[in-house]
Amino acid sequence: MQFKSIDFSKYSSFKIGNVVDVALLEEDFTDLADYTLIGSCNNTLIGPNPPKLMMLDKKYNYIKINNGLLKIGGATPSGKIASFCKKHNIANFEFLSHLPGKLGGLVYMNAGLKEFEIFNNLISITTPSGLHVKEEIQFGYRKTNIKEPILEAAFSLTYGFSQEKVTMFKKMRANQPATPSAGSCFKNPEGDYAGRLIEAVGLKGKRVGNIEFSRVHANFLVNHGNGSFEDAVFLITEAQKKVFNNFGIKLELEIVILDTKTKILF
Repeated sequence: MQFKSIDFSKYSSFKIGNVVDVALLEEDFTDLADYTLIGSCNNTLIGPNPPKLMMLDKKYNYIKINNGLLKIGGATPSGKIASFCKKHNIANFEFLSHLPGKLGGLVYMNAGLKEFEIFNNLISITTPSGLHVKEEIQFGYRKTNIKEPILEAAFSLTYGFSQEKVTMFKKMRANQPATPSAGSCFKNPEGDYAGRLIEAVGLKGKRVGNIEFSRVHANFLVNHGNGSFEDAVFLITEAQKKVFNNFGIKLELEIVILDTKTKILF
């Protein structure tokens, strides 16, 4: 298995992490259980003690139309998918123009904006164990029960790219901070919003070191430069404690924390 050295302080959207040797998944699917799969790390916080990491090889970065289906490799960036769909007048993927990530991660967490989700048009996925149709997969709001690397996904093909939807999605994301972050810190609890709860307990704008719950949107933990993993974990824990003590609600993480020595409350 080949490896690639990645500086996560530059690679991840949160700009936190050390240099780590990451295994490249090509065609050897043995020993997968020993590794934690990562993508473009747009919703990932890498700690000083990460598990063994693995990412898909660039051979899984592709898009093709085959037998009336849109087939996309698991390592394909969302921006490339959005550009391909615009160029070929393909509908239903406009939301990806404002949703960072790679196809595998987007499918794994059923990424989306409001009611527009990646699973809406999914037909099947291909993993090391073979082809799995959508009906075999359990999925919901920002979650699935997928336990394997997603090598490829097939989607229904509909034509009619909508620039109006692109504009709509851009407006939906306009309230999000431009400062480096890992995206939404917590999932919205049923019937409420994580950002509202964080603001209600007085943590909007709360800063420790260079890490802060953004003043633009309270559910975004932002890094003002050289922020530390420890400060990020402290603020995450503070939010979970205060929201639970005040409202009895357990804030569930949407970002992924990869550190073998760190435990989060919920």
